[in-house]
Amino acid sequence: MLALNNSDVVFELEGLNSTPALRHVFFSLALTSYLLTVAVNLMLVVTVCLHPALHQPIYIFVCNLCVNGICGASCFYPKMMHDLRTRVHAITYGGCLGQMFVIYTYVFCEFTSLTVMAYDRYVAICRPLRYRVLMTARRVATLLLLTWAFSMLEAAAGITLTAMLPVCGRRVRNMFCTNWEVVKLSCSDTTANNIYGLALTVSHVLQTALILVSYGHLVRAAVRSRADRRKFVQTCLPHLVTLLVFTGSLVFEVMYARYGGAGALQPLRNALAAEFLVVPPLVNPAIYGMNLQQIRIRILNRVTAAGTRASD
Repeated sequence: MLALNNSDVVFELEGLNSTPALRHVFFSLALTSYLLTVAVNLMLVVTVCLHPALHQPIYIFVCNLCVNGICGASCFYPKMMHDLRTRVHAITYGGCLGQMFVIYTYVFCEFTSLTVMAYDRYVAICRPLRYRVLMTARRVATLLLLTWAFSMLEAAAGITLTAMLPVCGRRVRNMFCTNWEVVKLSCSDTTANNIYGLALTVSHVLQTALILVSYGHLVRAAVRSRADRRKFVQTCLPHLVTLLVFTGSLVFEVMYARYGGAGALQPLRNALAAEFLVVPPLVNPAIYGMNLQQIRIRILNRVTAAGTRASD
């Protein structure tokens, strides 16, 4: 198979080809979901920013999670909605690499953010007397900087390895670009890509293991007193639910990319493949907004005040 000139390649995204009759319905659902995702995440971020009492590490980390969710949703929804309004579903080679970079930065940042939040909760519950000493403003800023820097570095390294491969095909069997789908279009040796992918998988499995180990300590500490149990329920259970939702969604995407085939169930497979970009950004602010008491109270107060002004 002859290699193509990468700079001239325009990929054909085939994920939406099986749903021509339902495009208007999917467009309406996608637009509603995207606007709702941005709105609820921004509401939580603005609430934390406007109330000095919420300028604490756990709430700052929640804001970071929401900002990352907006980035992840924004690299997926606009392109998909554009494709739903047109008959040709195409993306340039550079646009595909750019979309992959943002998607994988979002994925890695989500994992790292959840790991940082697990560390914060471990210190808060298991080392409460040293919490203010360990989780200073400088430490929080450093953790946030490292979270984004490492995530972008991981994504950039993977995209660079992919960009070095000659492309011998144009059809991407998905409705958005993923590294695995582009690598499969190459007609050269992909050993380096596979090794790097394996290394990333191991590192993030270790992150998940670290989170679970920290939760073992948190559970033991939480049973000691009613205050610790309340703190565990309010801040740690939402974090655990977020981790499980995101990990489950990502597993669906990985399994679909490697073992899913085209067929009559393509719409269902599209939903499963995009779940990690759709569900966590929409669910995270709802989970934290409902379970973190201080955030919930201030959001309800803002909603009540807005309703009162509208009725006057």
